[in-house]
Amino acid sequence: MTDQPEEVLRESWEIPGVPDAFQRLWVPHRIGYIHGSDGRTPGECVFCIATTVPEEENLVVWEGDTCYVVLNLFPYNPGHLLICPYRHIGIYDEATVEETAEMAALTQRSMVLLREVAKAHGFNIGMNQGRIAGAGIEEHLHQHVVPRWGQDSNFFPIIAKTKAIPQLLGDIRDQLRSAWSQPYE
Repeated sequence: MTDQPEEVLRESWEIPGVPDAFQRLWVPHRIGYIHGSDGRTPGECVFCIATTVPEEENLVVWEGDTCYVVLNLFPYNPGHLLICPYRHIGIYDEATVEETAEMAALTQRSMVLLREVAKAHGFNIGMNQGRIAGAGIEEHLHQHVVPRWGQDSNFFPIIAKTKAIPQLLGDIRDQLRSAWSQPYE
């Protein structure tokens, strides 16, 4: 017989998720980046290899002639798309006329499909050119297309510095791929 109450003797694995003083945001998909085992060799550009990853594993929703559309792995909102040229260029003024024209066309198509698939009410569209301007990956040009809704802001980002994403990337990817394959006028 022991002097301690029974619940104290339980192993920690028996009581997962017991509330304590710490808030946790579980993001196990990021461990590859921490360990450097995300399938890339050091220094390899994530945008340059995005279309080479097997289709069932990548987040590419459309491939054009000079550019492609991919879901952001760390989105601001569900359906956050990136329009990227295939060429490894860092700034907009290095893009060809053909690349800028296709980026514009793919941005428009993305908006149409996000209104259709995700019922977006509005969009934030833009590019961060250079680290000083907020570019997370400044080595490869990409344009953000972020769908917005009237009620998409809540207390999480303000109070808890946490963004609630209510849809899995694979689900929205599949919906957008399907919609993208439909005829466009």
